Amino acid sequence: MEKIKVSVFIDRDNKNIMIELSNSTLVRDLLMKLDINPVTVIVSRNSELILEDEQLNNNDEIKILSVISGG
Repeated sequence: MEKIKVSVFIDRDNKNIMIELSNSTLVRDLLMKLDINPVTVIVSRNSELILEDEQLNNNDEIKILSVISGG
């Protein structure tokens, strides 16, 4: 199976990681692998918001940003 490499910034941990995934990985698969609840974050690729069902590509720059709610 072919692999892709994706750069991921996780704002809650303030860290960048490089992760290797299968070439058919979706955003939701990435979040599950990182043990992140999709309801608590928004995800951007190359500075554009993307949805959970979008496929990741080699060399994508992903940012996982925590959603802050309050009253």
